[in-house]
Amino acid sequence: MTAELKAFIKQYADLDQDKLDAVTQKFKQRSLKKNDFLLEEGLICADLVFVQEGCLRLYYLQDEVEISVWFAFEHSSAIEIYSFISEKPSKYFLQAIEDTVIWYLPKSELTNLYKQYPEMQEMMRNFWEDVILNLLERFTALQRDSAEQRYLDLLTKPAFLQKIPQKYLASFIGVTPTSLSRIRKNIR
Repeated sequence: MTAELKAFIKQYADLDQDKLDAVTQKFKQRSLKKNDFLLEEGLICADLVFVQEGCLRLYYLQDEVEISVWFAFEHSSAIEIYSFISEKPSKYFLQAIEDTVIWYLPKSELTNLYKQYPEMQEMMRNFWEDVILNLLERFTALQRDSAEQRYLDLLTKPAFLQKIPQKYLASFIGVTPTSLSRIRKNIR
């Protein structure tokens, strides 16, 4: 089991070493090749995912155009929150944008862990709070900030610029690839 997965869990819950070991042993490992799907529209998101290495992209289709919503970089989580919680079919795709290794915990296992280790409920509450705050921050930026400001904000996050193709970055900040090229040219 990886030290990074344990560190990720510990940031949300104070588990002693035995409980932490027991929880992490419930996670299963999976490798994805670039462009493989972890989730497709119409399926239910049934796993809590930790990205060990690589990167995943959450996106949806609008008039046959892919709109990138979120990126999960290594040592972070990936989840389609609505489908996971509601157990309803997703309207999103979760795709590897490079070769990726994940650890995943099926929701049924998470439910069992709640019963076995009540601290897991606190962990997930803290995790959901973090997810909600990040979503609110992203939503606010899309509503309030100009496309140029959203791109400037990305410049402070090297992983975005190093790993994410320009066409995905463009949709992530809400512009066309041509507009992103113009923004980049004006900033130089």
